[in-house]
Amino acid sequence: SMGAILTLVAVALIDDHYHIAASLRLLAQTSVVALLLFFDPAVGPVSLTWLTLLLCLVWGINLYNFMDGMDGFAGGMAVFGFGTYALLAWQAGHVEFALGCAIIVAACSGFLLFNFPPARLFMGDAGSTVLGLLAGVVILKAHSEAILPFWLGMLVFSPFIVDASVTITTRLLRGERVWLAHKSHYYQRLVESGWGHRKTVLAEYALMAGCCASAILAASLPLAGQISVLGTWTVLYVLLMWAIHSYQRTREQGT
Repeated sequence: SMGAILTLVAVALIDDHYHIAASLRLLAQTSVVALLLFFDPAVGPVSLTWLTLLLCLVWGINLYNFMDGMDGFAGGMAVFGFGTYALLAWQAGHVEFALGCAIIVAACSGFLLFNFPPARLFMGDAGSTVLGLLAGVVILKAHSEAILPFWLGMLVFSPFIVDASVTITTRLLRGERVWLAHKSHYYQRLVESGWGHRKTVLAEYALMAGCCASAILAASLPLAGQISVLGTWTVLYVLLMWAIHSYQRTREQGT
């Protein structure tokens, strides 16, 4: 795992200074994840195929990178997300797992002191890609260890997963080059519509807290109850995306 992290950091730092083509970055990330799965096959649930695990972790790396575009955002998601796993792992008696997540929370909390808007310090690709990999590994590992089901783990990090996945899919369907910089993410729409970084990130923190609390409560429910919680959040996300789209359109028409 440490080798995978150091490799991602090295690729990100080289890209920052010399610029690496998107295809080469993706190849490097895929190779890192493939080696991680080869040397640590216990990372993911045995019920998922090797290719599925590979795609999940590579997408995790990139979606976290895509979402690192607002002061305090990526660091905040890490504090809420890994903090939730630290709590659940501790309650389940997985002390080593809990401490690992707690260390990530502590590091990101210290970073947030300087990254909360207006930011004086920025994460960069070296930080966001590593957090994306760690988030994916934690979600899969927690499922394998029966700490939290995979689908509830997705709920924990859903403020990033939903925004990134819907936005990228929409851009692909439009024939846009998704690897280029843009301002199509829903959080970016709020910022551009006048909310600014501070108000938007605080609203996102509230969303993160709601998702994490729901996952914690749903963990003790039977499967039918967990499905109901996920269904409720699906509806809420659809409504939130519609509300942001309508708000942005109203603001544009008003100007």
